[in-house]
Amino acid sequence: MSNANALLRPSIWQGQIFNGGWTAAHGGTHTFTEPATGEQLGSVGLADADDVALAAAQARAAQAAWAASDYKERAAIFRRAAALIAEHHDELSTWIVRETGAIRPKADLELREAAAHLQEAAAMLTQPKGQLLASASGHMSIARRMPHGVVGVISPFNFPLILSIRSIAPALATGNAVVHKPDLQTPVSGGVLIARIFEEAGLPKGVLHVLPGGAEAGQAMCADPNIAMIAFTGSTAVGRSIGELAGRNLKKMSLELGGKNSLIILDDADPDIAAANVAWGAYLHQGQICMASGRILLQRSIAEAVIERLVAKARNLPVGDPMSGQVALGPLINARQVQRVHAIVHDSVAAGATVLAGGDYDRQFYQPTVLTGVRPGMRCFEEELFGPVASITVFDTDQEAIALAGASSGCLALGVITPTLARAMHIVDRVPAGHVHINDQTVLAEAHAPFGGSGTSGNGGRHGGSADWDEFTQWQWLTLKTEAPRYPF
Repeated sequence: MSNANALLRPSIWQGQIFNGGWTAAHGGTHTFTEPATGEQLGSVGLADADDVALAAAQARAAQAAWAASDYKERAAIFRRAAALIAEHHDELSTWIVRETGAIRPKADLELREAAAHLQEAAAMLTQPKGQLLASASGHMSIARRMPHGVVGVISPFNFPLILSIRSIAPALATGNAVVHKPDLQTPVSGGVLIARIFEEAGLPKGVLHVLPGGAEAGQAMCADPNIAMIAFTGSTAVGRSIGELAGRNLKKMSLELGGKNSLIILDDADPDIAAANVAWGAYLHQGQICMASGRILLQRSIAEAVIERLVAKARNLPVGDPMSGQVALGPLINARQVQRVHAIVHDSVAAGATVLAGGDYDRQFYQPTVLTGVRPGMRCFEEELFGPVASITVFDTDQEAIALAGASSGCLALGVITPTLARAMHIVDRVPAGHVHINDQTVLAEAHAPFGGSGTSGNGGRHGGSADWDEFTQWQWLTLKTEAPRYPF
């Protein structure tokens, strides 16, 4: 992964942070490893509060010129960045596989969607930026969208490229500068890669800063007066802390957090199709997806048939190092997450659930697991797993399914499998969810579609499509008169 023509040659970024160029960090360096093998992959600069303060000040100084630059030139930068992803696809895909533990198709999906987000950002440059309002004769009244200034982006490890670029690209497209903190477990896929494509695409120096860092850097971003907005993707627990600190400093916030998502299988569904949807929604990327189908609700008359097929799938899905061959599941991101998933499974079994497949692990490789007899109150029913566990609850009536699915305090996604669309609509209209999919599982996202959760899954913010204008700009009212009025005072 270090040939002379590689975009991510370590000699460029090793041990560095990015501010339009590559420089040492005040916090030293951070070494990161491959979850499948434990092999060291490299080191990046470790940003601390001083690095954040310097980056935020530089970003604020560079922002105005960026926002005022020619829209055609800005759009061309996004298109060149997208082209670079395509040009270096195999190299970048290998980094994502090794750094995140993803299978190759998941890595390829990240790259395609990242390029789509960049193309959407380019398209934003020719979209209307405001509205002409009603006004009296001789007056003009305009509502126009203005950038916040500097946007701070904090992203997680699971889909590090998409969950970074989906904020960075529209924030830049709407005229903001960006200070970005990728997760320390995936600093290349979530940070260095983005810095390099924008560096090569010609983004002006100082407009984008990439600062791999820990909690200190994140807290500094939430408090820094030069950063006007925080876009955070991660767990609900950390999101609460981010929201509290950013709110105390009166920053705009976009919080996309965890969720307990339900996939409902009604009794008129095809069992083979239903089992395939359950397996995909629960096991893709080892279940480490905020949209994962974490709560499988099966209507009683179809439950046995679906469970039989799902157990067969779980027992036959190959698990291993994604770089070693054709596997369906790779490793969990770290040993701590393995222990957390195993504890949830173990505690749920102790409370009365039954393991029909999986339920064990080897190093960081957790077997695809099927849990039945799951009831409200059990950890696997209540908590977001972030592991490859299909947690199954059987219900009798559609109304019971609505109650079970609605038991989540936060829900990103809801899926319903049935050929009877009227039944599906009756259900989805009564279960709060950020996005809803009839005759599909819960793991879906597209660059042009608004994405976000409800309740504790977020603060109402959305990424994608027209929602990007709502998040990354603020309204300004502008009036123009042919002459100044003569007031009576």
